[in-house]
Amino acid sequence: MGRRSDHTREELRELILEEGHRQLSEVGFARFSAREVAKGIGYSIGTIYNVFGSYSALMLALNGRTLDIWLAFLEERLAGREKDRLDAAIEAYFDFALGHRHAWTALYDFRLPAGELPSESYREKVEAITGVIVREIAAVLPADARQHALPLARSLLASVHGHCFFAINGTFAMLGEQDPVGAAKARVAEALARYG
Repeated sequence: MGRRSDHTREELRELILEEGHRQLSEVGFARFSAREVAKGIGYSIGTIYNVFGSYSALMLALNGRTLDIWLAFLEERLAGREKDRLDAAIEAYFDFALGHRHAWTALYDFRLPAGELPSESYREKVEAITGVIVREIAAVLPADARQHALPLARSLLASVHGHCFFAINGTFAMLGEQDPVGAAKARVAEALARYG
């Protein structure tokens, strides 16, 4: 039986997010269930939909939490570092993905229904992660090439992501790649080299 009056709406939101993120991190997106989250906090499934409005909104909130954790992880890795900051960011990308595998892959496995757009706050979280990479790329580009930082960041993120995903799912091992992090760093360095 649900505990319908035990918590305020904000307290419920936090309870749901905490338990939901714990479960998502444990079982992954394919096995994630809002009903199990409700059971975990002792409320009905209706409470979750009352608080979030839809399964999509719940998933965006959970993925938003992952993005917040990832951003803090990335900034912590870069804090106080003066040299090789892009290499450190690439290492952090791999380390976060490996350390938070299910939550990280849920960022890419979950899709909004056709025609539905993510909330402004979710887009801001995505842009915050991208913004760190844009900042770091701009810092190593010559002044006259800094206008390329944003499109370059998008492409380099895609490259690093691909390397990371292949490392996690075993594709690189099958292909004989022994150092996916090193390979990702090399591709980034090659792309940046054309700008001097």
